[in-house]
Amino acid sequence: MKNLLVFMCMALVTAPTAAQTPNDVPAQYGAPISADAAMALLQRGVAESTRRGHKMAIAIVEPSGELVAFVRMEDAPYASTRLAQQKARTSARLRIATATLEERVMGGRSALLSSDEVIAIGGGVPIIVDGKVVGAIGLSGATAAEDTATVNAVLMPG
Repeated sequence: MKNLLVFMCMALVTAPTAAQTPNDVPAQYGAPISADAAMALLQRGVAESTRRGHKMAIAIVEPSGELVAFVRMEDAPYASTRLAQQKARTSARLRIATATLEERVMGGRSALLSSDEVIAIGGGVPIIVDGKVVGAIGLSGATAAEDTATVNAVLMPG
């Protein structure tokens, strides 16, 4: 059953590319991710983090940014608990990968930092089903680049 949930969840979920543009942002939110699908993503996140040798905090939120599922792996940095949730919340509410926001800030768009709705550190990605944002996943525990690579591997298996 556990493997079936992972397969079903992964068959429905696609992640935006790192080169996402404002025109690629989904226009609508969908029904919130289910608890079963969120748990399946957590399991994939722990497995992928372990495979890469990282100790991560992993948060899954619904489109509003409210927490659906969370895990902090043993020995993950304590700060990663909050960071993973902030990355997921930002990604869900703004419907964009936090790595894209990070790139924009590094390119001079510092106005993005004036909102408490934004954390511009890679590792948060919207969860998109049928072109609609149903939630987001945020990982924290390694570098922003490693968090981003891990979260993309979780959402795009194979």
